[in-house]
Amino acid sequence: MKAILLAAGLGTRLRPITNTIPKCLVPIDGKPLLEIWLEKLVALGIEEILVNTHYFSEKVDEFIAHSPYKRLVTLVYEEKLLGTAGTLVRNNTFWKGHTTLVIHADNYCQSSLAGFINSHKKISDDLDASLLLFKSETPKSCGIVQLDENDKVIEFHEKVPNPPGNLASGALFIFTPKVYGKYFIHLEQNRHYELSIDIIPSMVGKMKGWLVDGLYVDVGTPENYNKVKAIQL
Repeated sequence: MKAILLAAGLGTRLRPITNTIPKCLVPIDGKPLLEIWLEKLVALGIEEILVNTHYFSEKVDEFIAHSPYKRLVTLVYEEKLLGTAGTLVRNNTFWKGHTTLVIHADNYCQSSLAGFINSHKKISDDLDASLLLFKSETPKSCGIVQLDENDKVIEFHEKVPNPPGNLASGALFIFTPKVYGKYFIHLEQNRHYELSIDIIPSMVGKMKGWLVDGLYVDVGTPENYNKVKAIQL
């Protein structure tokens, strides 16, 4: 299994904290968020990790250069932001044909994700991916899903005014090896695409949902960042 950590964002909602540091390096209990993710992935046995960079890329480069996990990490710089799906298209040779975790590195995840991995190993052959889910206190700001009796994602509503529930997409996926050939191969290189807009709606009915067993928070706003920092980790 491989992993891709999407870490190139500008972090505009988290200013002024991100005036001098990329969002993926904001500290939580003394550790950069990116380090927390790398520790988690290594504990899961993942040994090939791609991290994309853009905003304050040199600080991410420096962090990885001094990280004990540097031999596992491939850094890719985006001169122009390509979006979450555009990054996957550009770096398709890294992950196509492999089971791959795709992670937004600006989320804090308390879970070890071992249960997520085990759940994915049991998905039926007609499914193409697993999606981490959490219960949102602000469903209007999230992608909300509905599941059938077998935890298959049968509806996906991206930031709608009247969401049909609070079970939200954590934008954390495990893609099976067939995902690139089914959903990405037609997309053009070096163009901007977003997973939530250009990919995930077409995967409805082909994903299994997994409710996270721990806190899961987007730390992209000061309110959420302070919420996570206040937790005894």
